[in-house]
Amino acid sequence: MFTGLIEEVGSVLWIRATKHGTQLQIAAPFTAKNLRRGDSVSVNGCCLTAEGIREGAITFDLLEETLARTNLRTLRRESPVNLERALAASGRLGGHFVQGHIDCTLKVISFTESGADGRLEVELPNEFSRYLISKGSIALNGISLTIAELLPASFVVWIIPTTRRETNLAKVVPGDLLNVEFDLIGKYVERLLAHKTGARE
Repeated sequence: MFTGLIEEVGSVLWIRATKHGTQLQIAAPFTAKNLRRGDSVSVNGCCLTAEGIREGAITFDLLEETLARTNLRTLRRESPVNLERALAASGRLGGHFVQGHIDCTLKVISFTESGADGRLEVELPNEFSRYLISKGSIALNGISLTIAELLPASFVVWIIPTTRRETNLAKVVPGDLLNVEFDLIGKYVERLLAHKTGARE
């Protein structure tokens, strides 16, 4: 479990096919020094297991499902990635409950300046619109954000200067794919209601 509060922006050293499958190595000096092999790390919001840690770098194995469902497949050398270690039992929940299970990737429509803040508009296909509510939570590239506007085919979140400075949203441009995890509570409610309706039928 994660909170959506990014601890470090790492830099991709390489992503490549090996005899063990696809592997990703990230330079992450802060995260690496506090990590052990087998620990979970959110990488752009995707929960991955640290397979190797050495000299400030972390190596991860990537499943085909992970590559197909997330924007990790678009990474290149020096791509910035948002990193967060799993929430400790004694930790504070400053964002919202984030599982690290990516639901889909969605395209950035626009990112515009408004004073010191940024207005980020992201596409919203109809099949996913039921998971969003005004002022509800969403995780984009692992960042806990609040829905500011719901539009017919998109949604808007506002990005404060701190978020831009301390995450990879500083580099985002229209057309980029963002990893999206919808709020856990909404998905559970949908599942429970589906079972309740089925039982009545």
